[in-house]
Amino acid sequence: MHLLSNILLMSCLLALLPAGQARAGLRPDQGDLRRFMHGVAAVPAAEPGSFNVFFSSAGLPPRGPDRAGSWTHDVYVQPWRATDGAVGRPRVFIARPEAQEPVSAARNTRGRVMLTFEDGWRSGQEVSQRYGVYDAALRPVKPYPQTVEAGTHSGHVAAVGERFVLFYSDGWVDGGGVDDLGSGNGVYAGVYDADGRPLYSLDIADGQRAWWPMLAGAERVALLLWQQFVPGRQDARLKMALLDVYKGTISGERVLWERLQYYSYNLIWLPEPARFLLAGNADGHGFAMLVDSAGRTQARLDCLPLLVREAGMAAAGNSVYLPAADGRLMQLVAGSASLRLAGLLAASNGRPVSWRPLGSVGLVRSNGLLDWLSLTEAGPQWLHFDPAMAVPAGAADSCRQTG
Repeated sequence: MHLLSNILLMSCLLALLPAGQARAGLRPDQGDLRRFMHGVAAVPAAEPGSFNVFFSSAGLPPRGPDRAGSWTHDVYVQPWRATDGAVGRPRVFIARPEAQEPVSAARNTRGRVMLTFEDGWRSGQEVSQRYGVYDAALRPVKPYPQTVEAGTHSGHVAAVGERFVLFYSDGWVDGGGVDDLGSGNGVYAGVYDADGRPLYSLDIADGQRAWWPMLAGAERVALLLWQQFVPGRQDARLKMALLDVYKGTISGERVLWERLQYYSYNLIWLPEPARFLLAGNADGHGFAMLVDSAGRTQARLDCLPLLVREAGMAAAGNSVYLPAADGRLMQLVAGSASLRLAGLLAASNGRPVSWRPLGSVGLVRSNGLLDWLSLTEAGPQWLHFDPAMAVPAGAADSCRQTG
């Protein structure tokens, strides 16, 4: 069966979406849409200019849980080509009974690819975080099923040089939070070599009410983000820390944002300005921050349009694109110490996108156009955007801070 923290918490959160996400096409009576699809990531393939896009889905088209109510996701892979945006036929890459979701993927500087996800198959507990490592042609190096530790969950992976960092949660504490459903009970990091062999692990927030770990990797460090439970509230704190992957040290732990909407944040490393960019939702609006590799905030935007929960980001130079809950795509432009909302893009068909909180990933073509794979309850949806058609942000695209 799927982890209680995922089945119950997210089904109730869908009924508590802010107005912006309600406009994105979600209804409270739809339940937890992640039972159909959940988790998507893209990494460069062996052929230059090509990518492998991985996603977790309960069949194609997705059929949802089985008769017993168990989630049944497998991991699929679909090729995509930057020169013309051509996509190949998706195929099953990893399949076992019970669910393998949400998939996260990273490729290191040696061309190795690590995949990771929660797994209900023979986990020893309700689920366990599992992983596998493959070469750029997806031939096995240390293939699935490799287990982080029985009972671990909610993991994501990033590459830092030749190494991989797997950031995951463990445990659950009942009570409190949204609909009194509780919280995770700690976040932890495991560092692996290029072939997927564990090097060491670190307790980031051991035995604390913290979960949903997200991360991005730079040349030597990974920026770690997680949500911290706040007693008596239905929102969270967003916390961060820096992991020096080669020294094995943690630094700069701090609260980045109060009043965080659960599960609504993500981040990316931008090589061109050499900065991390993170974004999320808090107090009914979006926000973004630019953080350097020493953990210092270099710029921030306090009042953006609402973001879509679990949405990915795409970078083209110093521009970052991310889905907005009103059905458009946001464009942020980053410098080394500056950040601005440059504009918003409509899809090429001119219609607002009904973004879902299941995961999405953006890919940049050689000519600068954007292809975006959005997961939906009906199956994967490819969307197309032209950055040249961005509309400058207006007064309605920001908000005024009060208090």
